[in-house]
Order: sequence, then structure tokens, then C-alpha cells
Amino acid sequence: MAFIGAQPPYLNPIVPFTGTIQGGLQDGLQITVSGTTFYSGGTRFAVNFQTGHSDNDIAFHFNPRFEEGGYVVCNTKQKGSWGPEERKMQMPFQRGSPFELLFLVQSSEFKVTVNGNFFVQYAHRVPFHHVNTISVTGAVQLFYVSFQNTHVAPMQPALSRAQFSQPACFPPKHKGRKPKSPGIWPATAAPMTQRFVHTVQSTPGQMFPQNPMIPPMAYPNPAYPMPFFTSIPGGLYPSKSIIVSGIILPCAQRFYINLRSGSNIAFHLNPRFDENAVVRNTQINSSWGSEERSLTRQMPFFRGQNFSVWIMCESHGLRVAVDGQHLFEYYHRLKNLPAINSLEVGGDIQLTHVQT
Repeated sequence: MAFIGAQPPYLNPIVPFTGTIQGGLQDGLQITVSGTTFYSGGTRFAVNFQTGHSDNDIAFHFNPRFEEGGYVVCNTKQKGSWGPEERKMQMPFQRGSPFELLFLVQSSEFKVTVNGNFFVQYAHRVPFHHVNTISVTGAVQLFYVSFQNTHVAPMQPALSRAQFSQPACFPPKHKGRKPKSPGIWPATAAPMTQRFVHTVQSTPGQMFPQNPMIPPMAYPNPAYPMPFFTSIPGGLYPSKSIIVSGIILPCAQRFYINLRSGSNIAFHLNPRFDENAVVRNTQINSSWGSEERSLTRQMPFFRGQNFSVWIMCESHGLRVAVDGQHLFEYYHRLKNLPAINSLEVGGDIQLTHVQT
């Protein structure tokens, strides 16, 4: 069965997690699992692509093990019986560190990328279109599980990707502005959670599904020119969410995420490592407004580490989470939300995932 656009993501699902894959696995479907491993409390975790909620039929079992130097087991279970293991004697994960894990379904195999680097491929042993469920178990915390169809997503020109064996460094992109800390809207300390819903309107206690009439645009890894520009289909509206994930360069000074309305910048998110600050602002007619810098917790971005920024639009403002944890809220200063219809990302990072 063909599908249009992308399935809404699962936000902060509790582990063990089991979720439906709408329409089942299909050639070109890419599933992103973002989270962090625990430093203690377990030595393994697993991502399973299976038929139904039972674990009797698992088409692909991806099982990192922090044992014997670290390795990853791949396998298939049919009618309750495991097949022969395939072991990759490498460990691309670090205990206690965040990760971004991408599974790309192709006609003959799964291709697996970890933190922007290809890791392993696994040939299908059973028909992949029987798979309709993903589960995650073990010593991990999940930030999100998202879905995109790379066969219908707009492709950006492919560029070679920088590897960190020779750390790339760039000069700061923005000149400093006088800091102001109005602290307009104190952020709540509670992490954001999501109930998976299919309706357009959100209800209390539910995070926001995408509007099914305007499928989100997703860009397959690794085609990200920098700075990166793309449209936001339909512009902003209450329930709209935007995801930007990447890796911060080891000697980063600054990076930025802008939501633009024509020549205006409705929302400017600007982590600054040289100032240990996360600056937010709006630029109208080439003039910046007052900066907002106050946070209820410490700087959530770290040089050399993965990050995932989730921006969710409400009628009164934006809610922003970093690595699954609520960071701040920002009142709309430009009120014409549908006109805020483009995304710009730049600075000292390497992008791994964008969904608008």
C-alpha cells in the first residue's frame, strides 16, 4: 500500500516502546531513532522491526551490546526461533551519550547509519512488507522515532560529508549583540511527551500531530549543503512541528536555526559556545528585537555531540525542546503564521536530519 508524506513521529516514548508503522515497511522508508544510551543499568539495547506487537516474528533485530569490547548483533526471528547471528565487531555507540540511528529500507536490505556514518547493511531474510511494528527495548532513553519516505522527499544536491578525524572549524557567523534577558516566558521544567494521534486538532495532554493535508517534508541523509535552506509546507500553524538534528563540530563557536517570513526572521535560535548562551530573537525590516537568553537549565548543546531540536508551534508561541527535553517557549512576534514558511540552518554543525 502506497503512502503519502510522512507518518507523525513518536516523541519521548517510554522504553520498552512498541509503535505501529503506518502502511508497514516499504522500499524507501527511512526510520530515525534518536535517544541516549544509559551509562549504567544495562549493557544492551535492541531495535526490532516485527510483525505485530508479539516478538515471535522479527524481520530485523538490531542489538548493540556493550560487552567484550562492544559489538552489534543482527538477526531474524521466525515463529519464535532465531536464525544465525550476524555480528559486527564494532561499537558505534558510547555509553551515556546521545545517538541518532537511521534505518533505510531498500528492496534487498536494510541500510543502517549511526550518527551520520554508514554502519551496516542487513539482507532481508523474510518479506519486509510484512513488518508493521517497531519496538525498542533495553538500556536507552528515546527522544523520538520519526518516519520519512525518501522516494517522494525532495532531494538536495549530494555533497561530501566532513569526517571528524580532521575536525573542521569555522569562524563565528554572527557578530555579538548587546545581551538582553527579558525572561518573558518561564519555561516549564517537565519534559514533553506525546500521545500518538491521527487527528488534525490536538487535545489537552497530547502533543502535536502534523496536518495530514500538508505532509511534512523530510530530507534523506546525507544531502545537506550548508547553510541549508528549505520551505515549510503550509507555513506555521498550531500543531506544526519542525525537527533539526545534527552533530556540532568539535571546535564550534555558534550555529543558528531561523524560521523566516520573506526577508524577516520570525524566530532566530542561536546557540553560542563562545558566550555559553542560547540566544533567541526576531528580526523585522533588518532590525533585531530584544534578545531572550534565560533558561531553566544549563546549556543543552555540547561541542562534538549530537543534538536534536524540536520546534512546535502553538497559537501563542513556539515550544522548543532539545534532545527530548523542554528548553523554553517563545512568544510569536510576527503574527502571520502561514507567512513563516522557510527554514534556514547554518553555522558550525553538520546536519543529519531535517523535517519540516
